[in-house]
Amino acid sequence: MAYPTVGTPYGMIPVNLIGGQVFAGSTRLIPIATNSSTAIFFGDVVTLASTGTLAKDAGTSSATPVGVFLGCSYTDPTFGKTFRQYYPGTTNITDVVGYVADDPDLLFKVAVVSTGTTISYVTRANVGENAVLVQNAGSTANGDSRNGISSTTATTSTWPLRIVDVVPETAMTTGGGSYTEVIVKWNAGMHQYNNPAGV
Repeated sequence: MAYPTVGTPYGMIPVNLIGGQVFAGSTRLIPIATNSSTAIFFGDVVTLASTGTLAKDAGTSSATPVGVFLGCSYTDPTFGKTFRQYYPGTTNITDVVGYVADDPDLLFKVAVVSTGTTISYVTRANVGENAVLVQNAGSTANGDSRNGISSTTATTSTWPLRIVDVVPETAMTTGGGSYTEVIVKWNAGMHQYNNPAGV
């Protein structure tokens, strides 16, 4: 029996590593530039800028990820050390750091969408194919990303993500064999740590 229904995309959530490697939940702290105006939400794909600071990766078919954003911390002038689910953008604080799941071998759970935040599906036949990101504005209510991947998959080698499995627990109850969530990994050379050209 399938459960629960996936109502909206939620970004990319680390689940484990390729090949059965142990994932200990490790993150890397990467600074965000002071007054960076772009909000970054939990589960958003992020990139390392040439300044060495973290930025939201707005790419879809040509993302250049360093990892996935899992929150941030900074010193609030009123409340002191503060931890947040998302970076709201235009924060006049000089010590904002993002928590990034940056292991190139990570596997992520992600929702499938047809367009925007409309949940769609793929079938097991799509496992092994490549996918593009669908970028949406995150939720300021809970701090989560609203990004997903497109239900249109292909063997296009320049696309950033490879589908490696489906998530049976949220298979559609109608139209058996249709899956609203999948497990993905970064395609070879897409992750910034594996790109010989550097940042």
